[in-house]
Amino acid sequence: MNRRTRGSRGGQANLPAPPRGAVRLSLSRTGRRAGLFCLVLILLLLANATRLMFFQAPSLNQNSANQRAVIARYSRPRGDILVAGESVTGSKKTGGTLAYQRTYTDGALYAPVTGFSSQTYGNTLLEGVEDRILTGQDSRLSTNPVWDAISRASVPGGNVFTTINPKAQRAAFQGLGSKRGAVAAIEPGTGRILALASTPSYDPNGITGTGPATVADWTRLTTDTTEPMLNRALRQSYPPGSTFKVVTLAAALQYGLYSGIDVPTNSPDPYTPEDTDHPITNESAGDACLNATLAYALQVSCNTVFAKVGVDVSAQNMVRMAEAFGFNQSGQTIPVGVARSNFDPGLTSEAFLALSSIGQYDTAATPLEMAQVAAAVANNGTLMQPRLLDKITRADGTTVQSFGNRPFGRPFSADVAAQIQQAMVGVVDSGTGTNAQIPGVVVGGKTGTAQNGVGNSGTPYAWFISYAKPSATASSPVAVAVVIEDSDAHRADISGGGLAAPIAKDVMQAVLSG
Repeated sequence: MNRRTRGSRGGQANLPAPPRGAVRLSLSRTGRRAGLFCLVLILLLLANATRLMFFQAPSLNQNSANQRAVIARYSRPRGDILVAGESVTGSKKTGGTLAYQRTYTDGALYAPVTGFSSQTYGNTLLEGVEDRILTGQDSRLSTNPVWDAISRASVPGGNVFTTINPKAQRAAFQGLGSKRGAVAAIEPGTGRILALASTPSYDPNGITGTGPATVADWTRLTTDTTEPMLNRALRQSYPPGSTFKVVTLAAALQYGLYSGIDVPTNSPDPYTPEDTDHPITNESAGDACLNATLAYALQVSCNTVFAKVGVDVSAQNMVRMAEAFGFNQSGQTIPVGVARSNFDPGLTSEAFLALSSIGQYDTAATPLEMAQVAAAVANNGTLMQPRLLDKITRADGTTVQSFGNRPFGRPFSADVAAQIQQAMVGVVDSGTGTNAQIPGVVVGGKTGTAQNGVGNSGTPYAWFISYAKPSATASSPVAVAVVIEDSDAHRADISGGGLAAPIAKDVMQAVLSG
């Protein structure tokens, strides 16, 4: 009979228990492995989060399937754009995923200033340039930037205060009416833009949302042959015609070609530049422009005089003067971008220089640029940087940024400015611009009828630039440029004095009325 091992049960031998130290060692090793595994997982998660946040964030934010940024963007009201302290924009609840939608008061009246903000088509003009302010994304709007960044607290959109004069803006639109054209008005001493009108205009309210109705309105606007969404005051350049003679007159006086506006010029009628057999003529009958003084030549708009003056001044000095007024300036912003106005810096032909000097050939200008020409004359030779904004504020009204007055340059001396003013007053008092006369007010102006199309076959553009003063010694509160490109008008009826001057008069009166 076999002996059982002590302590055995059921015929099974009892195994000796492992030492306590060995158990602890085994548990410690398992714990370390588990901890190491967890640490690796945490590091992998951190690495992935870093990859997403810093390397893939831009592409994820731009992914059309990612709606978080869009939903957040429209989750609160947009800041407002103001004219004379009154909002011309607003926001309304939609009841949908995109909670708030942009609205406009007098949308067509202020569209050339505000542009539009659309949930479908993005933002333009001030709505685009100042988008970060209006949506509350600009860091300057936060009163506690560190805490807001940590807590990701939403900051209310800021407000944008424009320089626009509502009376001048309305007068410009009413004057243009159904005509196709534009108006730009500037306060000469500050550069503040008082009016920007472009017709035909459009109501942005129809394109601010989403859905079939928005798409239909967008399609209608973008396929309209009259281009209602084109900002003609800022983004369209035209041959300025005889209004450019003010620039040529400034060059003649500033660079010493003539000692004054009452000196007879050595100018034939007609005038044929040396490198062509095509004479330049005048629309006026008779030989009134033959050797005319600069003052009289501006008053009746002699092509022959100013074509020859441009050649005699030289291409170099004509380019120099044009650029002093703002021509050939790329990247101009007010803060909205402005199209480049052109005076060809590479002119070598006398014939082309002569034509350029009377606002034809390749010379082209925006209405804002020609308002700058009139403003420099009115401001005694100093041209101020044009600007569309006065200030930006937080939602509570505290100022974030103010916009001061900055000079662009000094194209000519005060003495030259006084002579140009005298000549421009003569245009309105007894020349081609009598339709701009305002009783009891000193008004200076210049008409223009710019040829257009192949072989001048198109309907001419009607121009008028001007400024107004309460008295001869007072500073001028307003300078205006008007252009009309009305294809429905009869050619014989188009003239700067007949169509454009009355509109400029209404805008000037609106500003003068306070």
